[in-house]
Amino acid sequence: MPNIVAIVGRPNVGKSTLFNRITETRQAIVDEVAGVTRDRHYGKAEWQGVEFSVIDTGGYIHGSDDIFEGEIRKQVKIAIDECTSLLFLVDVNDGVTEYDKEVANLIRKSKKKVVLASNKVDNHERAAYSAEFYQLGLGEVYSISAINGSGTGDLLDAVVATFPQDDGAIEQADIPRIAIVGRPNVGKSSLTNALLGEERNIVTPIAGTTRDTINSRYTKFGHDFWLIDTAGMRKKAKVHEDLEFYSVMRTINAIENSDVCLLMIDAEHGVEAQDLSILSLIEKNRKGLAIIVNKWDLIEKDTKTAKQYEDKIRERIAPFKDIPIIFVSVTDKQRIMKAVEVAMYVYENKTRHVKTRELNDYLLPVIDNQPPPSIKGKEIKIKYISQLKGEPLFMFYCNLPQYVSESYKRFLENKIRERYDFSGVPIVVSIRKKV
Repeated sequence: MPNIVAIVGRPNVGKSTLFNRITETRQAIVDEVAGVTRDRHYGKAEWQGVEFSVIDTGGYIHGSDDIFEGEIRKQVKIAIDECTSLLFLVDVNDGVTEYDKEVANLIRKSKKKVVLASNKVDNHERAAYSAEFYQLGLGEVYSISAINGSGTGDLLDAVVATFPQDDGAIEQADIPRIAIVGRPNVGKSSLTNALLGEERNIVTPIAGTTRDTINSRYTKFGHDFWLIDTAGMRKKAKVHEDLEFYSVMRTINAIENSDVCLLMIDAEHGVEAQDLSILSLIEKNRKGLAIIVNKWDLIEKDTKTAKQYEDKIRERIAPFKDIPIIFVSVTDKQRIMKAVEVAMYVYENKTRHVKTRELNDYLLPVIDNQPPPSIKGKEIKIKYISQLKGEPLFMFYCNLPQYVSESYKRFLENKIRERYDFSGVPIVVSIRKKV
């Protein structure tokens, strides 16, 4: 199961700053004004080889002038219910407040594993004040400074230690898992019903009808896989709908549990910002991907329309352009079986493994012909390449991995794609020290 960490606490304790620090992004808006975070932010993080998702929640409070505070409280409760572990953040400058005590009570009732962090500990003098938070009864208190990163290493060690041990026994692991994802009301449930040949999932014109992920076994036309219909991930902050937040969390789970994601977009609206957010989440999780353009029957078209539309999509999703794109009409059942064929094609690409000898015989001469540029007069020599079995992760072993640029990594990825079919699959080029 995927690991999800929810950062909770009252307003203005530094949750968004810590989110940005852990995910190594600037995705969450940070401001000294309390209550900036209303919509939820989702990110991917990695620590000591362990990957996990991070959720930045709104500040837990009541009695303020913020009209959203009631719904933010509901969503904090949902985050507590749905996550694997909790990261409870408090402010060393303010000490223990009544709101801190309320959040601590919620956490105790949930019986979820929690790591308590005292933020804004920018010097040794402030560290002593963190001891006050032991009275919350939540165990060890980690003194950190989210703004400069002090103490976050020990904190993340503790967070990762809370994750359940994966015994690797995934039921029917050899059966592909195909998730249909996208914004609300693009036709995800309709596609699921059309493929299954029955009204398995509720379909209405109302965005957000599907609240949960629904798994269905698909065994037709020689195929056998799990088909996962997910709730829509809506753009921005409709936070008055706490069920929507619940749906988004389940969608993240579905993406992380899947092998291939079919990202469905509405032909009339094209690729929107939220579609790009979902695509980014799929890419970060290294899942296979195909784009399904639904409602194609509603578009006026000529012989060039599909090509022009596809070019616009590839321009929006750059630099990850090597993705199959299919135009369908679910209501007319046009090309819906093509979606199945493409999903299985991408799955085959995702599980493709290139033998080490073959990889070295092909790539080493390419690298000799166009080696990495020298840095500070030092020559970079790549000696050996291998692929992690079952993953599109390619490891290049060299003498000076720290000097290999991102542009050269893209060059290596392009060379891999030129020879081997990894369409719809994010390739990871990892440069490692040759021992």
